[in-house]
Amino acid sequence: MKLAFAVPALVAGTLALVAPVLAQGDFPSHPINLVVPFAAGGSTDLVGRIVAEAMSKELGQNVLVVNQAGAGGVVGATAVVDAAPDGYMILMGTIATHALSASLYATPPFDPSADFTPISLLVTVPNVLLVNPDFPAKTVEELIAKLKAEPEEHAYASSGNGTPLHLSGELFKSMTGTDMVHVPYQGSGPALVDALSGAVPIIFDNLPSASEHMKAGTLRPLAVTTLERSASFPDVPTMDEAGVPGYETNTWNALFAPAGTPPEVIEKLNAAAVAAVNDPAVKEQLAEAGAVVVGSTPEELAEHVKSEVARWAPVIAEAGVSIQ
Repeated sequence: MKLAFAVPALVAGTLALVAPVLAQGDFPSHPINLVVPFAAGGSTDLVGRIVAEAMSKELGQNVLVVNQAGAGGVVGATAVVDAAPDGYMILMGTIATHALSASLYATPPFDPSADFTPISLLVTVPNVLLVNPDFPAKTVEELIAKLKAEPEEHAYASSGNGTPLHLSGELFKSMTGTDMVHVPYQGSGPALVDALSGAVPIIFDNLPSASEHMKAGTLRPLAVTTLERSASFPDVPTMDEAGVPGYETNTWNALFAPAGTPPEVIEKLNAAAVAAVNDPAVKEQLAEAGAVVVGSTPEELAEHVKSEVARWAPVIAEAGVSIQ
């Protein structure tokens, strides 16, 4: 009798070990959730939706965008850290989630390297300083003059505390000797609403989410924050050219899975992501919005995260920005 029971038990145990391998071979067998850790309407959401649609075609399963905003991207990122490492919940990470959070928080909510498995660095994105057309400043120099003449009377909007757009504003204040009140939102979408209405007429935003408003003339760009002009908006000067020598910030979007996700799954996700951003139609769509396609390997993204954490740590310390 003992022998009779041992055989089924052995078979059951073997199947339990083989089942995950078979499941990985069939990946993906159902839709994938792509967590965008900011509100709809912002740059990360825009890039996420473009990439999700293209990846769906590559994988033969829907990649569904799930907006999970809050705490400068930390809420959505933490949800992915806590998810099952099976590839069915992945993150549209940013410089905020994977470079800034490590230095902004006294107790970081997660380790950007140890708690995630990198998939691919998708795009790099310039930031841009804009004002409402009714705001009386047509250049960076005019804005600086007005802020100095009227200290503490003006505010700027950003996509949230601890985001690269928040730090872009703080770096601007530090390098120009000006002061503005920071008004954080849960993503660029809500921040743009108030910038467009004039409620908060100054905003630091990512170029992709601001591009349509720039084209329409509903927001006036004063400068991009990279050291080179954007190919999409060659008439907009850099901050360095506009009167703030040495000023440079940017952001990026990358895909991450929870730590422990099987290599075979990461390989499939990476192949789909790289193919998606290099599709000519997708590449053109991203370029029109001001994003620069990268499409890296997982190993290259891992090194990029380490270098970005090291690059931003002294900037954050010097600016004196922290989140409890």
